[in-house]
Amino acid sequence: MGAFQIASAYIGVTIGAGFASGQEVLQFFTLFGPNAVLAIILASILFVFFGAVILDLSRRLDAKSHLEVLRHSGGKHLSVLTDAVTTFFLFGSFAAMTAGAAAVFAQQFGFAAVWGSVGMAAVSAATVVLGLRALVSALSFVVPLLLVVVVGVVALTLAANPVTAAGLLVVNQPWNAPVPNWVLSAVTYVSYNIVIAVAVLTPLGALAERGRALNQGALAGGVGLGIGLLAINLAIVAVPQAGALPIPMAFVAAIISPFFGFIYSFALLAAIYTTAVGALYGFAARLAPAQSTRFRITALLAGSVALIAAQLGFQSLVRYLYSAVGIVGIVLLAGLTYTFVRERYLRL
Repeated sequence: MGAFQIASAYIGVTIGAGFASGQEVLQFFTLFGPNAVLAIILASILFVFFGAVILDLSRRLDAKSHLEVLRHSGGKHLSVLTDAVTTFFLFGSFAAMTAGAAAVFAQQFGFAAVWGSVGMAAVSAATVVLGLRALVSALSFVVPLLLVVVVGVVALTLAANPVTAAGLLVVNQPWNAPVPNWVLSAVTYVSYNIVIAVAVLTPLGALAERGRALNQGALAGGVGLGIGLLAINLAIVAVPQAGALPIPMAFVAAIISPFFGFIYSFALLAAIYTTAVGALYGFAARLAPAQSTRFRITALLAGSVALIAAQLGFQSLVRYLYSAVGIVGIVLLAGLTYTFVRERYLRL
């Protein structure tokens, strides 16, 4: 497993429906106006750091599941809390992705929302059942194309609609953010994404071809995520009316032309897929040994139950579930930080 595959998997499990739709970026970054860029820089640094820590730990522990990393970094008792939160959120994130697919099918294509949910659940479950290497191969193919589409749409948008002070004033609404402080908001954003990423990064650490690939993968993954966050933030600021819509970036793309709006909708579905398969794999792997019959049955059952949970709606899941888990997930970040300092500098 090389640095490119690791970075693709890291980015892939992070840039789901909330990211590519612009909804996450809007709520956790754009609403802070001028401070949004500082928050994005902070988030990028944290993504690099915690990605590298998780990959290093998983390689040294030869971990097969994220539970081993959680126990090592949080201790026996604290790991019970972080494991419960992580496992719950992996399922909740998968449900949010199926809800996101339903929203895209209804808003962008005019189809019945249920077909979006059913289709995403079925394709994700099929990928997970095929195994980790199939998952990584899919992410390695989808993620570069997805980033090209996102950055391309943003570049065309900024060329026609430059960022202005007026746009910053319109979006500068920190009181409406789920976490009304830009530093804590950035940390919360990284926190709930790491809760998902740890489930996929852990087995990748043990499969890496060499230790150097881990740090390179974490660096490329964190920088890639930062570029994506910054690009989407600038696009929403340039077209501030997009912030009032459930899928801001689809509106931004449609301003360029209906064709780009159509293309971006498919890119959004690809982003939903990348996070859905990562979350579902992590959830099933926690409850059953990977590639066992019980693992496959768990993945299929979780896909079915997620269709019911998805009825809560995409926006509600992003705003309330992600924020709550992000705050609790800070415990995980604290444990990883303590483990890094303890083993690197205190030699305990």
